[in-house]
Amino acid sequence: MEEITINIDKIKINDDWKEFLRDEFQKKYFLEIKKQYLNAINQNIIIYPPANLIFNAFNLCPLKEIKIIILGQDPYHQPNQAMGLSFSVPKNVKIPPSLNNVFKELQNDLNITPAKSGDLSSWAKQGVLLLNSILSVEANKAASHSSWGWQEFSDAIIHKLSNEKSGLVFMLWGNYAKNKEILIDNAKHLILKAAHPSPLARTGFLGCKHFSKANEFLKKVGKIPINWKIV
Repeated sequence: MEEITINIDKIKINDDWKEFLRDEFQKKYFLEIKKQYLNAINQNIIIYPPANLIFNAFNLCPLKEIKIIILGQDPYHQPNQAMGLSFSVPKNVKIPPSLNNVFKELQNDLNITPAKSGDLSSWAKQGVLLLNSILSVEANKAASHSSWGWQEFSDAIIHKLSNEKSGLVFMLWGNYAKNKEILIDNAKHLILKAAHPSPLARTGFLGCKHFSKANEFLKKVGKIPINWKIV
């Protein structure tokens, strides 16, 4: 079998993030992710998001501008939904139930009228890293790539951001995300925890006021707050 290698220069990710994550791209687990991905493509398996959007969260959120990390689990697995940003869907795609609850909380918290579009790109461009723990999924099969090694990659990103940056806000929604708290230095950063925004969550996400709390913290550490209104 042909040996799998990583040509870092060909990874479709912005140069600042490419340098920040250079060591991770060369680790054995990342080679395994590439191997699994190529095997799936060679079998004509449909993978979401499209290849050019897998690193969209990084390409829309400049490393030097990062202020907030909102952690999701894995991409949407239905057609035309996944766009490489946690919780986000492209314009003109029906807004999923979890994102509907996010918009409801924005209205409760900051009196922002719920958006008609579920595209959160405007958040990303202001410094919100919309990071899924798992960066790909097979069509119609939720969590199908959970064994590929993506979690090792996203955990490394969270830990590295915690170590090398200061004054970040980490929003951890649901038990899966809350388990990542151990990767974050709470002496340097604000950790906000709540139930998952899914309507299926046993305890409510609504009322967490994470968006106003995040902006208050950003102002306190001398950073420009986020305009949470979808534009």
